[in-house]
Amino acid sequence: MNGIFERVVRAAGRRPGRVLVVAALVAAIGSALALRLEPSASTDTLAGSGTDTYQATERYRERFGDHSIVVLVRGTLPDIVLTKNLSRLVGLEGCIAGNKPPGVEAPGGPNSPCAEFARTKPVHVVYGPGTFINSAVGEIQNQFQAQVRATQAKADEAAKAARKLARGRGLPKAEQDRYARAARQAVQSQFTNDLLQLAVRYGLNARSANIQINNPDFVYSLVFDPRRGSDVPKARFSYLFPNSRSAVIQVRLRPDLTDAERARAIELIRAAVAMPMWKPDADVSYTVTGAPVVISDVTDALSASLLRLLLLGVLVMALVLALVFRGRLRLLPLAIALAACGVVFGLMSLLGLPLTMASIAVLPVLLGLGVDYAIQYQARVEEEGVARAARVLPTIATAAAATVAGFAVLLLSPVPMVRGFGALLMAGIVFAFVLAVSAGTAALASRRRLQAPAPLAPSLRGAAEILATAAAPLRALARPAGRLAARIGRRVTALSLRRPVAVLGAGLALAAAGWAVDSQTEVVSDIRELVPPELAAVQDLQTLQDTTGVSGEIDVVVEADDLTRPEVVNWMRDYQAKLRREFKYSSTNGCGRAELCPALSLPDLFRTEAATRDAGSIRALLDSVPSYFSQAVISDDRKTAALAFGIKLMPLDRQQEVIERMRALLDPPEGVRAELAGLPVLAAEANAKLSSPLRRFGTLLAGLLAVALVLLGIYRRWERAWVPLVPIALATGWSALVLFALGVPLNPMSATLGALVIAISTEFAVLLTARFREERDQGYEVAEALRRTYASTGAAVRASGVTAIAGFAVLAFSDVRMLQDFGRVTVVDLTVSLLGVLAVLPAVLTLAERRRDRQRARGERAAPEPAAPAEPPEPALVG
Repeated sequence: MNGIFERVVRAAGRRPGRVLVVAALVAAIGSALALRLEPSASTDTLAGSGTDTYQATERYRERFGDHSIVVLVRGTLPDIVLTKNLSRLVGLEGCIAGNKPPGVEAPGGPNSPCAEFARTKPVHVVYGPGTFINSAVGEIQNQFQAQVRATQAKADEAAKAARKLARGRGLPKAEQDRYARAARQAVQSQFTNDLLQLAVRYGLNARSANIQINNPDFVYSLVFDPRRGSDVPKARFSYLFPNSRSAVIQVRLRPDLTDAERARAIELIRAAVAMPMWKPDADVSYTVTGAPVVISDVTDALSASLLRLLLLGVLVMALVLALVFRGRLRLLPLAIALAACGVVFGLMSLLGLPLTMASIAVLPVLLGLGVDYAIQYQARVEEEGVARAARVLPTIATAAAATVAGFAVLLLSPVPMVRGFGALLMAGIVFAFVLAVSAGTAALASRRRLQAPAPLAPSLRGAAEILATAAAPLRALARPAGRLAARIGRRVTALSLRRPVAVLGAGLALAAAGWAVDSQTEVVSDIRELVPPELAAVQDLQTLQDTTGVSGEIDVVVEADDLTRPEVVNWMRDYQAKLRREFKYSSTNGCGRAELCPALSLPDLFRTEAATRDAGSIRALLDSVPSYFSQAVISDDRKTAALAFGIKLMPLDRQQEVIERMRALLDPPEGVRAELAGLPVLAAEANAKLSSPLRRFGTLLAGLLAVALVLLGIYRRWERAWVPLVPIALATGWSALVLFALGVPLNPMSATLGALVIAISTEFAVLLTARFREERDQGYEVAEALRRTYASTGAAVRASGVTAIAGFAVLAFSDVRMLQDFGRVTVVDLTVSLLGVLAVLPAVLTLAERRRDRQRARGERAAPEPAAPAEPPEPALVG
């Protein structure tokens, strides 16, 4: 390994210009490719494709369309459906559905949203009050006309038979006509009775007998339930008319749309709603919302803040380097870290990976981590020169390998977004190390060749001088704190030398307290507290809940070879009834007071028990129901059906409890498979996996084991591997204790904290331990070796630690609350870890040296005493 690093250093030192040009070119290409990255809000970032929930959700999307985008129509319900506003709703829903007869110009002209909807057809189906009432009108008219035709034919047959019978009896023609009229009237009377039954079925009365969409009496009879109140809608239409103050239009997009196409469709829906021709009267208004809208807007906010986070990260890193790093090319580590970021994100683009919330969070974090290795290497070069500094590269490589192992535990996460976060950090560390060795060596070597300066060296030196001048006041303010920290550090080191067991025992006690209270730390999972509070989509989602009582939808996907079996339909009806009772829903209570309430489902098509007595009746009813209604709840092959339930905005942990209760009540008949699906289920399950205390503790153990195996594999001796592991393990407990004491809450992204603490603490501990060994090998006593270690490598570790902490601190300036809190929590954790490692490591090293001395002493006592040298023979006498 030493030979490889020496050859790389020599090659970079001989041709620094070429190396720098190649590194700059690779970084530039990577950065250019990174500009092509698109933010993604797809469900495969929340759950792996192998999970039952993910697969059920995908099957639901394929058969019934994507998750619902909701256009909330607010106003009194009579103003919405009993006025001209109803015709506007019909037009708006048709516009969004892309309904345009051939040869007819789309509403608003060829460049309008309606025209684009008609061209691109991104919408799978639209369910809304306008389309519903219009379809009901058409269905009732079709049934009426069919009955009229059938009655006319039956009346003609009856009159013909009566006339024939009268003629056979020899009655005169007048009597034959009377018989024929009587038979015709009898059939028509039966038709009138059937018509009354049809009127009862649809809630019609004499005033509403004119079945037209512009007849307010008919619409009133269809929509409202006078028994519950003059403006109260019928309970079975709650998925369209939640209450007397609102109606909803549900838009399901095609499931095969790309993220960009989905985002464009949402833009078009908003643009269509804003068209003047659909603008309602009488204080009625539209609001576009729903989970897909919120996710899309949050993703857009993340991508919009990416450039700001990058610029802020660069500025913060530059200031930190100017304050804490003493190298001449102070900004060289920052340039290397930026190049590493460009390469990593460019590689993401090449591989077609999505830009998720976690990958956006990687950027400032990777800036902080990428600076570390360049600082460590550059500090050694400044101390010993390029040629001699190459021998420290195996130590830095060991620290990098152990850090990568610490992050590798994130690859075990069940949430793809977290796995991607870990993979990006691992790749970033590798590229940062490679660039530090190659481009860093070239830049440092060319600085010494005054006759051929590196292209970037003058710029870096000039920028560093400007920043150093700007940072001078801050440095002056920091000096007293620095002197105080140095005094405290010397006292802690002295105490560690005198009483290492006591220091280590105190550290272990504090860590144990932290591990004990870690499960008690609050985990915030309410979406309203994790995203930008000023985001309009979140406010609109809250408006949806305040108005309708629900904000999202949980679906139960039911699959069988034949769903028209009576026992299957009756089981679905019974399951709905169980959930109504469990979550206190009733037609009088409504969704406002229940955590869960029913939405459009297959059993809703069967209003009476008689309709489900046998499979023939069920199939006949499904055949008679317009496809507009049936396609929302059952597939064409009648092998997949859906039960839908509205759910409130609530913390994800409570949402998971609701989901688990729904799952516990599932007991489908034999041959029937039922799975919960939908975005709320995916989000709640991902949060449960991320925030589980047992999983967090398991992540810590797995991370420590991974680091231990890497160190043992490199050092080949356990006595060398365990020394840096002790402060690493203790740091996880200290950070948990401080977070609990400060009352700082966690969030779903904080599941990566254990791995971050382990990975970064590993780097600090490995570098300090290795330098201490070097000093001891040169013959220095323990106290002097510690002093020299902390004066040299310790200063570089403090500098790299501060830059890493600053990288996380940049996240606190994100627009997204989840990233803000994640940044604050990691700043606390890493600060505690850095200070803890610096404080406790001397005690661990002291104990390790005492153990080595005891082993050496035992070895010397066990060795046999050397034999006494033989006396020389007496000289022979010559006589």
